[in-house]
Amino acid sequence: MSSLITEDEISHETDLVWLEDINQLDYVRQSLDRLPTRKGKPAYHRDGRMIGYALLGPDAKASRASGTFRRRVFWLLPHDRDSQPNGLYAKSAPAEAIDPRTLAARVKGYKTERSEGGPPSTAMQELGITLPL
Repeated sequence: MSSLITEDEISHETDLVWLEDINQLDYVRQSLDRLPTRKGKPAYHRDGRMIGYALLGPDAKASRASGTFRRRVFWLLPHDRDSQPNGLYAKSAPAEAIDPRTLAARVKGYKTERSEGGPPSTAMQELGITLPL
């Protein structure tokens, strides 16, 4: 879950690769997966779809026990807000959800009013940004 991801665990990231336009998404789910490589598109074994993933630099060390690297993967499930805007997460977000516009390599990201499905902030209103409720 996002709240369990520490700065140290993402300190070897060099870039985030997005497979979709994140500006169209209120949130993405993020997790730290054990992957066999530092770079490249990882295999995806969840329902739904992968939205993006992190790349690690050469100084990232593999686990001594498993030989794998911990890399962030960003994903959505079939019942998430982008696919079911009036569904379970119409006015909330899953625990591991993060506003993708707050993410960068070595940056954990955070939830926003937009990602939570809440009312727009004053700043959002002044910029003319509206939520797709």
